[in-house]
Amino acid sequence: MLITGLIIGLLLIGLVLGYLVRQHQHHQELLAVQEQARDIVAEATAKTKAKVAKLQAKNQRETLAYQQSVKDELTEQKSDIAVREQRRQQREQLLDQMAVRLDEQTTMLDQRSQVNQQQRHAIHDLRDQAAELRETRTTTLAQRAGMDTQAAQDEVLRQAEIELKRDRDIEIKAQNDNAEANAERWAKDVVLPATQSGPQDLPKEHLEHTVTVPNGEVRSKIIGRDGQHIRLLETLTGTDLIFVPDDNTTLFISTHDPIRREVARVAITNLVASRRISANQIETQVENAQRDVNHSLWETGEQAVSLLHVGWMHPDLMKLIGRLKYRTSYGQNVLQHSIEVAQMTGAMAARLGYNTRLARRAGLLHDLGKAIDHEVEGTHVEIGVEFAEKYQEDPVVINAIAAHHGDVEKTSPISDLVAAADAISGARPGARSESVEDYINRLRSLEKIANDQDGVTESYAIQAGRELRIIVNPQTLNDQAAANLTQEVAKRVEAELTYPGKIKVTTIRKLTAVEYVGDEKKKKKKKKKAANAS
Repeated sequence: MLITGLIIGLLLIGLVLGYLVRQHQHHQELLAVQEQARDIVAEATAKTKAKVAKLQAKNQRETLAYQQSVKDELTEQKSDIAVREQRRQQREQLLDQMAVRLDEQTTMLDQRSQVNQQQRHAIHDLRDQAAELRETRTTTLAQRAGMDTQAAQDEVLRQAEIELKRDRDIEIKAQNDNAEANAERWAKDVVLPATQSGPQDLPKEHLEHTVTVPNGEVRSKIIGRDGQHIRLLETLTGTDLIFVPDDNTTLFISTHDPIRREVARVAITNLVASRRISANQIETQVENAQRDVNHSLWETGEQAVSLLHVGWMHPDLMKLIGRLKYRTSYGQNVLQHSIEVAQMTGAMAARLGYNTRLARRAGLLHDLGKAIDHEVEGTHVEIGVEFAEKYQEDPVVINAIAAHHGDVEKTSPISDLVAAADAISGARPGARSESVEDYINRLRSLEKIANDQDGVTESYAIQAGRELRIIVNPQTLNDQAAANLTQEVAKRVEAELTYPGKIKVTTIRKLTAVEYVGDEKKKKKKKKKAANAS
């Protein structure tokens, strides 16, 4: 029992001691946690104060900046208000001056109106006197000639008509003689200033047919595995892509369509610059190039229309004008040629008193058909007329397009001016790069094909090789044979020669019989009679 009590007492003492120790540890932990909490609160308080100070500084800067911007805006508005007030005062002064001028003009018009009224009264009085004199003259003539009044009036009118006709014929002949004598000088006075103000020898913009590839790695990527990339490019752009054999870094773009060539050039240039060449990238770049080129066509046409001040024009026509930038004729850029023709036509029309805006418009559109003559059947004249009629251009413009090569009759003086300006722009030195030798050889080749045919007496290549006229012997060939010869010549020209646009082949078969009747036979008969008499 004693031992049991002792054990229980020890246990109680141990429990009490454990409790006290645990209580002490808990107190120490509580103190540590409180200290840590105070540190955290102090740190958070410091960070909060720093953030508050930073936000206050930022807000203060923004407030100062906003105040400064408001001050600047107010200053600018005050300045603008001052300028507007000054303009308003100037306008008021101008309106006052205009009012004074209007009053002066009104007074002057009233005075002129009074003078005109007096002159009208005087004219009425003179007309009444003239009518009385005519009546008196008619009555006097009728009495002296023994005619009635109506017959006398008819006689007077007939005599007056004869005199007026004679005076008119004399005046017309004098004007014709004067026009013939001074035609060359007047033409120079019109053409020379127009030529000086129109054509400009600008550097010719070279249309690239090749793209330079920087190295063999990019070349391999463009070709692709088994040529799949280059075939995809050819399919999407409608061109033939060929690496130059002597230079593996030069890619040649072959096509008859200059727009496709430009799309291919832009797409390949962008691919080479990006160095990322895959099927998806090729499709993307070709689509982007087509969009960019189409937009550039419209921009180019709009710039030409704005430059020449020809008024509003349909966007489709402006796009066609832009396509002329990539079209050449005997080395001459057709867009620059069209702008030159428009400028010269406008200058000549201004000197002659015609509608200058309409003249410039006709000059700009005269070669419109060349934009798509490789895509649409027909000559560039026929295509241009068709599009001008489709977009309801002025009849004067349509006739200028149709007649600038002499295919149809010119119905307006502006058509003559366009034809003259077209000839000047194409014939001036430096306009076209084709050599005289090549030009002459091309015409001789056309004439040789015709002269090689049986029954041909003469042939002429005219209109810079756009038309071939063949004169045949009517006794050798009949009408059907002449038609067959025309077809044969056309086939040989198409097979053997390279030519721009269309060539018109015309065969002429005409039999002319001449017989003289007259003095020679009579003289011979008289000589025979004299010989017989002797």
